[in-house]
Amino acid sequence: MSAFPQRGSELGSGTVLAMALGLVVIMATAVIVLLSQSAVTAYRALAAADLAALAAADAARGITAGEPCSVAEAVARRNGARMLSCSEGAGSTVLVRTELSAGNWLGAATGQARAGPPLDPAASPYP
Repeated sequence: MSAFPQRGSELGSGTVLAMALGLVVIMATAVIVLLSQSAVTAYRALAAADLAALAAADAARGITAGEPCSVAEAVARRNGARMLSCSEGAGSTVLVRTELSAGNWLGAATGQARAGPPLDPAASPYP
């Protein structure tokens, strides 16, 4: 009987285990990066829609010059988004939908925002 244990078929199994663990960590990191990128793109699309709707509402009220939907399209373009739709509602409100490309794998993110004049405090149901 030998004083040292015999190494059999388990020789190198620690290396395989370490490589598998490393691959899992790399894959998890890649998934987290992709999800983070898609979340950032969604927030950017929403911000572009919000800014475009605010600018269009100002144009609809006559505060700034221009046609509301053309102003909204220009603002959306300056924020890197494409305007999908723009509709003027009652009371100088404007509804804007935008789309922002997130890359080949992630597709596109959309944002929607509505803006208009502030409510009259006397007509508000809240005290």
